[in-house]
Amino acid sequence: MNKSSVFYSDPEILGGTVVFKGTRVPLQNLMDYLEGGYTLGQFLDDFPSVSREQAIQGLEEARALLAEAVA
Repeated sequence: MNKSSVFYSDPEILGGTVVFKGTRVPLQNLMDYLEGGYTLGQFLDDFPSVSREQAIQGLEEARALLAEAVA
């Protein structure tokens, strides 16, 4: 993860799980919500410490990583 990433991982925070910077909300929670058919708005309502901008940037980062892996 680069410095401009919205994600952070620290062994002292949730055992190193990738979380949104400044929160204890794992990236996996967002993925689980979307996979389960919930909207981004529902995720943001349930995890108010994550901003809409963070969530969108996080999805864009994940998409870019997947595109790199496929290429």
